[in-house]
Amino acid sequence: MLGLRVVLDTNVLVSGLAYPGSVPGRIVTAWRQGGLEVVLSRYILDELARVLHRLPRVRMTPVAIRDLVDSFMFLADVVVPKGDEDMNLRDPADQAVLLTLLTAKADYLITGDKDLLVLASKYPIMTPAEFWARHGG
Repeated sequence: MLGLRVVLDTNVLVSGLAYPGSVPGRIVTAWRQGGLEVVLSRYILDELARVLHRLPRVRMTPVAIRDLVDSFMFLADVVVPKGDEDMNLRDPADQAVLLTLLTAKADYLITGDKDLLVLASKYPIMTPAEFWARHGG
């Protein structure tokens, strides 16, 4: 896994934080322990901050959530998504995530989002389980 450059979608980060023993949790732990190079964008970080406070399982104050998200800016390579939008993407809100992958020239985008996963034949996109099976354990 060492040396891989990946984009973690918001759903992977949320699942990883809420369920540390899950596959997304193992991926987040590998990142936080230096086993992966993670690339994020402000879009992903802002979405993470918006989503985390709505989850009862994640018992964090808004200030603690913001501090966590801010700390991710130091742990990850944060890029500004640029490029041409893919008109085949079913959910326009996912353009920023796909462009994060392309801007970062990452090895993979790891996501559970079905709208992104349908483009896996065109881009290096995979589920957390597929990633972990190939590179994690």
